[in-house]
Order: sequence, then structure tokens, then C-alpha cells
Amino acid sequence: MKLALKFALRYLFARKSYNVINLISGIGVAGMAVGTAALVVILSVFNGFDSLVSQSLTDAHPDLVVKPVTGKVFSTEGLDWITDDPDILRLSSVLEEQVFLSYEGKQSLARVKGIDEAAQEESPLKNHLVDGTWQFQKGNYAAGLAGAGLAASLGMNPRFVAPLELHYPSRTEAVSLANPAASLRTQKVLLSGVFSVSADMDAKLLLVPIGTVRELLEYPEEVSYLEIGTAPGKTRAVQETLSQRLGPSFRVLDRYQQEESIYKMMRYEKLAIYLILIFIVLIIAFNIYSSLQMLVIEKSADRSTLRSLGAPASLLRHIFRLEGWLISLLGMAIGLMLGVALVLLQQRFGLVPMPGNFMVSAYPVVLKASDLLWTVAGVAGIGYLMAWIPTHKL
Repeated sequence: MKLALKFALRYLFARKSYNVINLISGIGVAGMAVGTAALVVILSVFNGFDSLVSQSLTDAHPDLVVKPVTGKVFSTEGLDWITDDPDILRLSSVLEEQVFLSYEGKQSLARVKGIDEAAQEESPLKNHLVDGTWQFQKGNYAAGLAGAGLAASLGMNPRFVAPLELHYPSRTEAVSLANPAASLRTQKVLLSGVFSVSADMDAKLLLVPIGTVRELLEYPEEVSYLEIGTAPGKTRAVQETLSQRLGPSFRVLDRYQQEESIYKMMRYEKLAIYLILIFIVLIIAFNIYSSLQMLVIEKSADRSTLRSLGAPASLLRHIFRLEGWLISLLGMAIGLMLGVALVLLQQRFGLVPMPGNFMVSAYPVVLKASDLLWTVAGVAGIGYLMAWIPTHKL
């Protein structure tokens, strides 16, 4: 193996006349370098956007949520022991439902979230207010806060005085076929503020006092779920303790589990991007295949000499196989250095700005060691495959 490596290194780096093989090998090195750098940069950009989305979602969600496994609501009777845990800093009740909204002749469906005073004081959504004030009472009306997309679709503004109407079918009264609208329960709230977290949440979420939702849904004490704030670093321990004590009737979800579908989608998108870029590198690597085939033909005299000296066929295969692999590894090394350098420069100086009015001024990038490892594995594997195919029958 050492002898084969010496021959391969000599063929790759020794001085030799400039010919088509040298040109194709150089193109192969350059192509692998560009493909590797593209992998590093694009995956880092994806990580940057992933980090922004994750940060906005985790900022807008409590540390833990307790939900029933079956049913939409449950009673909190007998659950007072939850607050005995010193690692639990906040416990608030939430009653949530999909309701029909009407405002100045416009209608929409929205997810109305009724929160108690504890949640009103400590809600992480306070940090995402973009217009108005964070309050839940305006004069004689209960006040609400709407996502930016929902407010825009209904034409609502915190400075307007027209009330927003919430409608929901009565759970206790029979529906009148002559006048179905008479069976709807209605509550009115004034808009006090607008928040913005993500496109999905902004388009369908309305926050109101839990008392307003209780009257609308006719639930005197029940809640949809409990929101829990924990001491720093204690979320996992509290989650395990609550899961054990509450039993199989309840689910205790951390921030990632609360938006599990979104995080799964982002992981699948990253995998798809990686596979697409690896496929591009595979196409580029065919330059190595071509140059190696031509090199085998050009070095036919060397092969005959080695065979005359007693070299086995396996040695010849190893020489040319390593030659092809070294071409890809050289390009990969150059591409890694180039890609890491570009990512670090973007982090430090923001060389490529974000177009339009976005939350960040430059494309966000996050360099991860796992991405570098997957890049090395993918590019090195493709390089070896392109070196093995033309030499396995040599």
C-alpha cells in the first residue's frame, strides 16, 4: 500500500509535461473544491435560517406544556402539587379554541388563546410586540392581542375603537333551524396590540383574557393545557418528574415537541439540500473518472515495466485508484478551507446582505462540525467511487 501511495503521489505532484490529462485533472480538483465549498456555505446558510426560526419559536413558547392525551380540555382539580416543585417558577392556565371572528364586515377563523394573569405578566410573546401596548383591558372591554397576519387580514389596528367579535356555537343550547345564528355565543374585545413571531402563528393567533374565552366556550373551570416556566437548566428534569407523576393520561412537551412538525420539516429540508448538492458533486466528479481513464492509457508503459518487475495486478489497481482519490481529496481540502473561510467572513462582516426588509441585515450563517463531517464523508465517498470504477478491472 505504501509503494502504491508513493507512485500515486509522484503521478499527482511530480513535474510533467502539460497535456490534456493535466488539464482534466486540474478541472476535477477545481470542480471538487467548488462543490465542497458550496456544500459548506449553503448548509451553513440553512443553519442560520434554521437558528432564526428556532429562536423565534422557542422565544414564543413556554418551557413546558401539559396537555391531556385524550379530549380537548381537562380539570386542574388535584394538580396543586405541581407548584410545590422549586424548579417550577411559573404555572399558568390556558383555554384555547378555534373560533369565528368578525370585524367591520370582515370574517376569519382564528385560534383564540385565553390566558390567565400569570401568563399575561410572563408571556414570552411580550418580546415580539410590534405595535400597540401589552394590555388585556381597555375601558369596559376586555382587550386582545393579534398576530400581525391576522390583524392585517381583518384590517385591525390597535388605535381603532371598533370591537372585534368572537363567535362560537353554544355547547348547551339546541341549534335553531329557523335561526342558526341565535345559537352562537358572542364576546367582544378591543385590539390593544399586534405581535409578530412567524408567518404561521401571526396569521391565526389571538390572545385574550381566559375569562373571556370561558364565557364564550361555557367552560367554568376547565383548561386546554398548562404552561410551565422552569428554572434555567432544569427543564428536562422537571419534564421527567411531571411525566412520571401525571401518568399516561397527560403529555408533558418541551419547546421542540410543541412544534415538532416544524422542526421535522426543517430537518427534511436540510437533508434534501444535502442530497441535491451531493448529486451535483457526483456529476462534477466524472471529470476524475475521465482523467483517470486517460492516465491509465498514458501510463501503459509504466504498467508494463512494473509487471515485468513482478508487480501484481492489485498493486497497479491501488496506484491508479489512489491517484484518482487523491485528486478528489485535494479538491475537497481546498473546498473545505474556502467554504469555512467564506462562512467566517460572512459571520464577521456580513458580506452578502439580505434583500428587502428582513429581521437581519445579512444572510445568517452557522458553521456546524457535523455538517463538515457529512461533507467530508460524502465528497470522499464519491471520490473513491469515481476512482474505483475505472480501475477495478485493471
